[in-house]
Amino acid sequence: MKRIIFILASLLLFTLSSSEAALYKGQRAYSKVCIKCHTDGEAFVSSFNKRTWKKYMRKKGKKLAIVHLKSSKFKKEKKYSKYKKYFKSRKYTRTAKHLKQFFIEYAKDSGNVPACN
Repeated sequence: MKRIIFILASLLLFTLSSSEAALYKGQRAYSKVCIKCHTDGEAFVSSFNKRTWKKYMRKKGKKLAIVHLKSSKFKKEKKYSKYKKYFKSRKYTRTAKHLKQFFIEYAKDSGNVPACN
């Protein structure tokens, strides 16, 4: 009986910990995808306050994706179709919670400074 309770508790702990957002995953996603256009990561992330980032990242980052897809600067990018596909992909919706955590952690009013490398 104790063994069954231990196994169930372990499974519950594993599922809960894997479903939460991770700051380092958001930073990694930013470094891989976003840094190509937003070269000064610190200035970009800290350009908005926490409330604004939360608004942009609602519904799995849908508003942030829309802003990018409608941007004239974004449309001029050489790899526009690649990034358009990324913002509409499942990969983006899965990493949006991590990006949200990263953006909120290093927002203008947080007092933290990101180290994007």
